[in-house]
Amino acid sequence: MWYWKNSKPSWENDFACPRISTIKSEQKMIQLDNVDRIAAKAFEGYIVKKDLLDQFRKQFPVPTYVVEFLLGRYCATTDPEEIAEGLEIVKRQLSDRTVRTGEEEYFKSKAREKGSIKIIDLITARLDSKSDSYIAQLPSLMLNDARISEELINDNDRILTGGFYAEIELEYDAAIAQENRGRPFGVINLRPIQLSKRNVLDVLYQGREHFTLQEWQDFLLRSVGMEPSSLTEKAKNVLFVRMVPFVEKNFNMVELGPRGTGKSHLYQQISPYSHLVSGGKSTVAKMFVNMGSGERGLVCKYDVICFDEVAGISFDQKDGVNIMKGYMESGEFSRGKESIRADGSMVLVGNFEVDVEHQQRISHLFGPLPPEMRNDTAFMDRIHAYVPGWDFPKLNKDYFTQHFGLVSDFLAECWTRMRSYSRVTQFLPKVDFGGALSGRDNFSVQKTVNGLIKLMQPNPEAPISDEMLEWAVKVALEYRRRVKEQQKKIGSAEYRNTHFSYRIGDDGVETFVGTPELHSEHTITDDPLPPGEVWALGTGGVDEYAGLYKIEVNIGPGQGVKILNRPAPQPFSESVRYAEQNLYSKYKELVGDRDPRSHQFSIQLRSFDTAKSGMGIGMPVLIALCSSLIEKHTRGGLAVVGSLNLGGSLDLVYNAVNLAELAIEKGAKTLLIPVNARKQLNDLSDEMIAKINIQYYTDPQDCLLKALVE
Repeated sequence: MWYWKNSKPSWENDFACPRISTIKSEQKMIQLDNVDRIAAKAFEGYIVKKDLLDQFRKQFPVPTYVVEFLLGRYCATTDPEEIAEGLEIVKRQLSDRTVRTGEEEYFKSKAREKGSIKIIDLITARLDSKSDSYIAQLPSLMLNDARISEELINDNDRILTGGFYAEIELEYDAAIAQENRGRPFGVINLRPIQLSKRNVLDVLYQGREHFTLQEWQDFLLRSVGMEPSSLTEKAKNVLFVRMVPFVEKNFNMVELGPRGTGKSHLYQQISPYSHLVSGGKSTVAKMFVNMGSGERGLVCKYDVICFDEVAGISFDQKDGVNIMKGYMESGEFSRGKESIRADGSMVLVGNFEVDVEHQQRISHLFGPLPPEMRNDTAFMDRIHAYVPGWDFPKLNKDYFTQHFGLVSDFLAECWTRMRSYSRVTQFLPKVDFGGALSGRDNFSVQKTVNGLIKLMQPNPEAPISDEMLEWAVKVALEYRRRVKEQQKKIGSAEYRNTHFSYRIGDDGVETFVGTPELHSEHTITDDPLPPGEVWALGTGGVDEYAGLYKIEVNIGPGQGVKILNRPAPQPFSESVRYAEQNLYSKYKELVGDRDPRSHQFSIQLRSFDTAKSGMGIGMPVLIALCSSLIEKHTRGGLAVVGSLNLGGSLDLVYNAVNLAELAIEKGAKTLLIPVNARKQLNDLSDEMIAKINIQYYTDPQDCLLKALVE
């Protein structure tokens, strides 16, 4: 047991602290920023400068959280001199107590000479039925038969399923060595490398109050070793969702992407409560329950079980994958007559051999999974979040932070205790999920949101801001929709509706959430567009080809229509003027009792082809203005064609076939075009006409009704 007193640690049977008056040359200090200063005040005694790990990384044969356990014990301060003192102790302990390859016999000899030694090692144990005793394995010493008492086993039952890193006192008994088949080495004491304080959550709750949401997000990222200023928002979201299995029970997650992006780092290096199954290979007995001894498996002993190299997932029994699939559904598994409940979250990580765009062309995003999983839509339904590993950069030193973060064992202890409560009942009344979400979709999204909310605001009594909730909901919907899109791609009709949406509060506007990798920015997506946005096809003219535009309108207090493009192309200004006059003169039949003259419309034109002028798009502009005023979405996959005049009549479309072909090329599923183009479109080829739904309109009111979501 160790504890903090006046920000300085106390411990038993360790080296005394030598006084060092100068900072070692390798200890490079950086300028503290605002987050560092808040952290030093809020978490005095629980923070460590994360780049201290650099001088130990790969130098000693132990994970990051083991090193940080020692750094947290001796270097949890912002005082440079105290950090330097602590570093000397940590180096000495790691040098004296970790066993490098080739030093096994040296340490065994020291144990014989001194009677006992202290080491830091991964310890596991098993029951030897022949002698009715427990035997410990210490891999760094290549010892497979060290004695260990039943009391130590009972106090540390995880030692039987995968084991853990610990500070171990190992004795050598010469008398036992003389016995036939004697076991002279014995574990007489061990202390798991994990925090043992009881009030960690109180410390976390109080410390969190000092931070804004943005500051806390940055500090949390630094606490797992990453520098937020080097990461994009998408990359930050990937990291946050990687943390969710640590705070959410029975959370199932897949992350696939390029090599070298640290997909398994969090599960191997940060927490003693996670277990990495290397190569994806395991046994049913180790994973779930040993039928011979009744010993519970990894899913009962650890918070998170991560299968690395997911393509190689395999079990020693044929029904292993089915047991795993059943467990992912209900959190229970049956072996024999007994049904066993467990809380361990399942994480599957693996690599794409190709980039994500090519993967979608040749297969789907579950393609790298083993054959029994990759096309199984029922298995996919059990995945709560598909994390886009391609959104995270390949790691180099620039992405690792040099600032302060929470000590890993403190963070891991907080996370494991946060699994015991839920915030679903607090946020669910505030958010309305769209009709496209099935029951399993809702359940999956709620679990992801719950995990993200707990990470961002761990205190269950603290309020959940709309900003925090909307961010969490968007991430959760995107990551779950990615699963649904793959099910849809495989061809199951029940998964065809993937237009996920949400609304925050009673007065909130319905917002649709997409998965960015499905479409490029230059193509028309199937998702309904927010109010005020319309995809338009400009007819072009003598000096300009037809082209794709996106019209975006925002509405606010004031009067008139303001074009944000500077300089505004003259043809586009003309289209806007015609649309504005038609809105004013026909507003009762278009928008009912909403007076457009009491609002100001800000309009922006975005072009995606060589066409830039915005010529001949008066009707799409009118639709965008009306949509923003009545707060209704425009239909997904829709491209609108039409040029207006001041009187509201429609100009003749002279190149309808070219416009239809362009709409298909840009991903449109429906083309909304004036009825005067009907005869021209008889010349559209059979191949093309089968790819798009062509709808005709006769006037602005007819066009608006067909353009809006019902």
